[in-house]
Amino acid sequence: MEIMRNGSQPSAKGSADYFTGNVRIDSAFQRTEPARVAGAIVTFEPGARSAWHSHPVGQTLIVTSGRGWTQCDGEPIVEIGAGDVIWCPPGHRHWHGATPTTPMTHIAIQEALDGKVVDWMEHVTDDEYLAGPPASQAKRGAK
Repeated sequence: MEIMRNGSQPSAKGSADYFTGNVRIDSAFQRTEPARVAGAIVTFEPGARSAWHSHPVGQTLIVTSGRGWTQCDGEPIVEIGAGDVIWCPPGHRHWHGATPTTPMTHIAIQEALDGKVVDWMEHVTDDEYLAGPPASQAKRGAK
């Protein structure tokens, strides 16, 4: 058994290659074969978000605090909040991050396929991001 004690790993800054804004990554892990799981606790400051990306075996996000937005390609932006669990199916192009005014932290869990857990793409533009969720999503609770 391996226990990664809270605070035993340094935080990492999210790379500007893959994120816009201030992003902190904590407790990142990737297991070796035969296990395939990888993950991290990711905190997005207001306005911060990931670039468009996909996962070969999908991704689960568990929002632990704050409010955020996520979007699958071709679908509207959706607001997410603490306690929400989001499943992004394999190969679905998507992004996620904080709202413009509220930070958001989630646990991201994904599996590797042939050693790869993510395919990074272009950054989400300010226009795409600032479009925000539809008016029906403006008040928390609509899904």
